Amino acid sequence: MSVPEKAPEQPCAADSRRPSPFSQQQTFLNSSMSFKFSAAHSSRIKKPTKPPAFKRNSSSASPYSSLPRRKPLQKTSTKPEKADDEEDVFGDRLDDIGLVKALATDLTLRDVAQAIAHIRDKMWSTIPEQRAGMNSTRIAEVLNFRASLPPIVTVSHVQALLNSPTTVEREIAELIRGGAIRKVVVGGRGSLGEALILVRDLDNMVERSALEQEVKGKFIALLHEYPTALKLPRSQLSEDDAKMLMHAGFLTSSTSSWTATDVFSRPGDGSRGTATSLNSISKAASGSLAAVGGEGAVHAAGGSGGGTRLPSTGDYSLALPTTGPFLKLLANARAHLLSLLGKSKYREAPESLLRQRWDGGIETDDAASAARQIRGEFAGVLPGRTRKWKQFYGITFEWILEECAGAGLLELFDTGSIGRGVRAL
Repeated sequence: MSVPEKAPEQPCAADSRRPSPFSQQQTFLNSSMSFKFSAAHSSRIKKPTKPPAFKRNSSSASPYSSLPRRKPLQKTSTKPEKADDEEDVFGDRLDDIGLVKALATDLTLRDVAQAIAHIRDKMWSTIPEQRAGMNSTRIAEVLNFRASLPPIVTVSHVQALLNSPTTVEREIAELIRGGAIRKVVVGGRGSLGEALILVRDLDNMVERSALEQEVKGKFIALLHEYPTALKLPRSQLSEDDAKMLMHAGFLTSSTSSWTATDVFSRPGDGSRGTATSLNSISKAASGSLAAVGGEGAVHAAGGSGGGTRLPSTGDYSLALPTTGPFLKLLANARAHLLSLLGKSKYREAPESLLRQRWDGGIETDDAASAARQIRGEFAGVLPGRTRKWKQFYGITFEWILEECAGAGLLELFDTGSIGRGVRAL
């Protein structure tokens, strides 16, 4: 009996899913090769060199969004830029067809006395009744300062109005001899220290002072007796009367025989109570600076040889109260006007432009400014905010212009088209 042959065994599904040893080895080799190569060595894959531009919204994409952003270049200039108020409107020189000979527009000015009164009347601007920019305290301060100044004018200002220096000097000398006006000289100020005052105004100043009535009468009589004298004889006044007049500001001592320290020291020599007195030197240490009178002892004694003068020699110099504030105000106003003229390229400008700079760009009285005020719009700077009122108490432009022209600081010329021009010298 024959044995039937066995059919070949068919692999089951489980055996077919089982990997063979050869396939496992091949898979291991492929995985080991994949560890040796990375995407960095492949030429197909490249990393982006720059990150993509940030986009807030894809709908607002711009073709320029991918471009690199750069800051705008800043212009560097060697010269600082000028402000709007300092811009020079006229870039070229003004036409000059001749100098202005006479500054006075009033044809009634014929002599020095009238010129003095005219200068005094035109010195101050009227305080605006509305929109002044100053409260009542400031207005009172301005008025009190004006009233405290002496009623004097400089000689150069009178010469600028009358435009004849020789004739003016001759007329001034005649009026001084006649007792109509008086000259007062402040030393060390040059032409700025030569001032004129009407005799009646000087008499009124003495009468309004706090001096005793007897001293007032003696001083006024002494002034009328010596109408041309710049100094008064010491023998004509007693020592007590002279001290009272010095305290009031009507006299100054040109010698060192009496000093202001006598007010706080005992009566005696003029050096008593000072650093050069024997009482002070005797208490100082030997060999020290105080033993020889301190620093500036020679100058305090009146200069070289000034301390050797006798107490009873020398004359009194005529002076006026508050002359110092007047001269300081005048000097500052002159310097300010020249600085305003220096803003122009060639230090020359039309008179109208220079007037606007002096006034500070305040609102005017024309129809356009009035219409803007009615509408409530801004029409300019208030007067109280400008330097003309804050520092110079309302000095008019005409007054300071004539003052500078008379002092030789500037000159006026005719342009032929835009009125008069002003040029700094």
